[in-house]
Amino acid sequence: MNDEQLFLLIQKAKEKDQKAQTRLINVFWVDVFSFVMKKVKDENDADEITVNVFSKVLSKLDMYDPHFQFKTWILTIAQNTVIDFWRKRSRENQDPTENLDEVKNQFAKSPEELMISNEEQKKIIKTIESLDANYQDIIKLRFFEEKSIKEIAEELGISVANTKVRVMRAKKVLAELLKNNEFDDN
Repeated sequence: MNDEQLFLLIQKAKEKDQKAQTRLINVFWVDVFSFVMKKVKDENDADEITVNVFSKVLSKLDMYDPHFQFKTWILTIAQNTVIDFWRKRSRENQDPTENLDEVKNQFAKSPEELMISNEEQKKIIKTIESLDANYQDIIKLRFFEEKSIKEIAEELGISVANTKVRVMRAKKVLAELLKNNEFDDN
């Protein structure tokens, strides 16, 4: 793909053309996945990170400066996402007794606080149920049944690339709905 074709593809993707967005992801998927895989050395983590990278790329396309190589821009986002992944992982691996007071406080929640978290859980489930059936299936398989991208693709009879795009879109739509519903009940 030459620079002019890439520029036109980026423009269409910026305009929320789903075919252009999918094509953009497909063009750079292998580069990003390979880059991430070298950094994390685990296929499931690399897969998840790569989906996150493209989610960020599509949401920040307006910030892309055409004076720079698009691939470099994407790999910079990938690098930052990998750094975030390792930071989060190191926080998870801290001394478990370090946050003991926090854990104690969790169990000391008042009935009102427990009710609020149950209410939040009900809101999330209700929001998921309001989604398109395809997004509901993707979210159920990925986050409730914790299936891999490959397993979901096989179960739904679609390509792995298509599954990755659907997971990313479903997450994005759900996040938007949750964000918009956050203040509705006040």
